[in-house]
Amino acid sequence: SSLWLDQAPCAASCHPFVLFLIAMKSAVAFIALLAAGRSVLAAEDSPIGKVIQLLSDLQAKVVKEGEESHKVYAEYAEWCEDRARDLSHEIKTGQAESESLKAAIAEEEATTASLGAKLDELAAELAKDEADLKAATEIRALEHKDFLASEAELVETTDMLGRAVGILEREMAKGGASMVQLKSAASITQALGVMVEAALMSSADVSKLTAFVQSSQGASEDESEPGAPAAAVYQGHSGDIIDTLNGLKDKADEQLDETRKTETTNLHNFQRMKQSLEDEIKFGEQDLAKAKKGLAESAEAKSKADGDLQVTSKDLAEDISAKGELHQACMTKAEDYEAEQKSRDEELKAIAEAKKVLEETAGGAADISYGLNQVSFVQAAASKLATAADLANFEAVRLVRSLAQKQNSPALAQLAQRMGAAMRSGVADPFAKVKSLISDMIDRLESEAEQDASHKAYCDKELAESEEKQADKEAEIKKQSTRIDKMSSRSAMLKEEVAQLQADLAALAKAQAEMDKIRAAENAAYQSNKADMEKGLAGVKMALKVLNEYYAKTDTAHTAASGAGANIIGLLEVVESDFSKNLAEIESAEETAAADYDRETKENAVEKTTKDKDVEHKSAESVYLDKESAELINDRSTVQAELDAVNEYLAKLHKECDEVA
Repeated sequence: SSLWLDQAPCAASCHPFVLFLIAMKSAVAFIALLAAGRSVLAAEDSPIGKVIQLLSDLQAKVVKEGEESHKVYAEYAEWCEDRARDLSHEIKTGQAESESLKAAIAEEEATTASLGAKLDELAAELAKDEADLKAATEIRALEHKDFLASEAELVETTDMLGRAVGILEREMAKGGASMVQLKSAASITQALGVMVEAALMSSADVSKLTAFVQSSQGASEDESEPGAPAAAVYQGHSGDIIDTLNGLKDKADEQLDETRKTETTNLHNFQRMKQSLEDEIKFGEQDLAKAKKGLAESAEAKSKADGDLQVTSKDLAEDISAKGELHQACMTKAEDYEAEQKSRDEELKAIAEAKKVLEETAGGAADISYGLNQVSFVQAAASKLATAADLANFEAVRLVRSLAQKQNSPALAQLAQRMGAAMRSGVADPFAKVKSLISDMIDRLESEAEQDASHKAYCDKELAESEEKQADKEAEIKKQSTRIDKMSSRSAMLKEEVAQLQADLAALAKAQAEMDKIRAAENAAYQSNKADMEKGLAGVKMALKVLNEYYAKTDTAHTAASGAGANIIGLLEVVESDFSKNLAEIESAEETAAADYDRETKENAVEKTTKDKDVEHKSAESVYLDKESAELINDRSTVQAELDAVNEYLAKLHKECDEVA
């Protein structure tokens, strides 16, 4: 049937339905052809023939297993290369990031040291300025206190001198004994004493005036030339006491003015110095605050870099460890594969040698021992395909079942089941029933094909319109996404980190999926290999049982080829031992592969949990930054909902129309 399909005029381009019709019609013809033959080849039912056929099937299966094993290993090796390349990239990136973070930490440490020294310097300068301001304020307070005392004293002295002059002028106008004494006074001090005696002034006032006169006299003596007479004495002799007192009053006024000017100058100088010191303190405090802020920022940056370095170092160590474990696992897998291939080659060699020995040495014995007349009832009943009709039934069912699998057709699978049931029903002519089922299926499929032709035009129209809507919505979403990206630029850094983590998670998921796929393929190969090995082992044991039973007989009517039989039995016993050993090795390899898979799966789960937490935390940080773009995102969501509706409708159309196509 497969030959007829290959020779069809449109074998490479026909619609599956046309190929199915050809196959069905070929199946009908094939059934009729097989039904015409009723002969059975007794030689093929002999034990030796079954063993040789079993060995041939096993040889083909081993080759197929080798191809499947090579395919699985090739996929695993490719996964190893991809995973190793990804890990190498992650390690390189982690090392670069680690070096960058270390440099940033060193820079922040230098900045911290510099700012710490600057803080000490600023604090010292600020303390000095505050101490200078405090000392200047204290000095200024003493100066002002002295000024107030001097001013009060000079004001009082000036007042007393004015009153003394007034008293003298009044008394001199009156005349009297007191005036005579005043005129005869040799000094101002004596004159003031006469005024006290005459009760013209109080002794306290006179004491203050005397002190002023003496201080003035001391100052005058310091300024006069050596040998010059004192002014008070000179004036006393001149008798002009009033002029002398007026001169003293003028001098007191001058001292008062000078004292006040000095006070004004001192106050001005103090205010200037105070303003200067306060400015220095103000700017010093600002510089100090700025340095403290810079120190805090540097400490925060260093702390963040330290945290990032710890995470990066941990991830880097995990990647290096994962790469080492991956290398070990991949090397172990390669060694296992090489050992498996070597073992499989040895197995193929043993099978080929066994077949060669059986074919070369057992032909004559088979003809003599297992001719048609010697086939026992048990041997005939052991095979269910006893006639050409049975073989035709089996081939027809197999053909329909194979076509159902290729076309993925539930209807064909159901047809195969119904055909099998008809053949097992025991009816007199199962071929008529089978041909009737196939004919009904052909009629129904031809009717469905006519309906599909009208449905295709509808599909073309709806698909074109829906795809145009899809393109419009996607363009609108793309335009809105561009605007959103501009508004969300501030959160780009966090999103890049999240995207990288998600890419890592996707790569991890992909790696896990590939590993799952490879593991599933390994397990499927193991299940198939184990079943085949058990089947082959059972077949070899069966061959040994038949040969041992035959060659153990002593009452044969002819000379048996006992030497050749012994060689065959010995070889089959070796094959039996090899099959048992290989079965144990397959089971051991399966256990090792399952353990490696479980360990790597657990490690991937831990890594996924860690990265999921990082994604969760970093995503939470970017939520606030995306708040301003919420309105535009809502608009895009509306368009996305429309696009989803279009996509859903398109999916339904594709599901409906692609099946038709």
